[in-house]
Amino acid sequence: MTSVELHNPEKSLAETLTATAQSIDSEHITLRELFERIGEQGLLVFCMFLTVPFLLPVSIPGVSTVFGLLITLIGAGVALNRVPWLPARLMRTRIATAHLLPAMHKAARLFGRLDKLVRPRVLVLTHGATVNRLNGFILVLCALLLMVPIGLIPFSNTLPALAILLLAAGMLQRDGWFVLAGYATMIATAAYFAALFGAALMAGHGLQSLISTVIFFV
Repeated sequence: MTSVELHNPEKSLAETLTATAQSIDSEHITLRELFERIGEQGLLVFCMFLTVPFLLPVSIPGVSTVFGLLITLIGAGVALNRVPWLPARLMRTRIATAHLLPAMHKAARLFGRLDKLVRPRVLVLTHGATVNRLNGFILVLCALLLMVPIGLIPFSNTLPALAILLLAAGMLQRDGWFVLAGYATMIATAAYFAALFGAALMAGHGLQSLISTVIFFV
């Protein structure tokens, strides 16, 4: 089985995304075509790009579930050390370049900042089959959190997307500090979601108690 290639340092992240944006000259592009144009750095750069609509003020309508599912499958591929299965129907999803290109240019600027910070260090968190399986599993958890249907609540998409970006950048460039930051952001995201769930339960119990009281007096 073909394994997942995580690292290709020949191009910076910003250069890869800028070159991809410049190669697009049609009104629409499918996710498969976008993935193929991103090139040899492939899966993790693609994964990082899929977080952009949730991190920057750009609009790519209707992508939360689709992008989250693709990140889940990529994370599973990393965890299993094999090229992930990407459903043909999902990869045929068409995106208008009028929405896509502004997102790609903003993402290139973001990736340019990352390029200045990310570098090989704390390699114990980026090397070895066991570590890759753990990182892939955490990536899957973050993607599942991204897909939770509470997008209107502040930070509910931003936090898991940031965790995915940090993890993917750390794995791609062998930067253990970025991977560790991804772990921390995932834990913060889980705690935030748990707090939201707890608040919703308390609100539900309060509303039920109020309704019961009103009915009693009526």
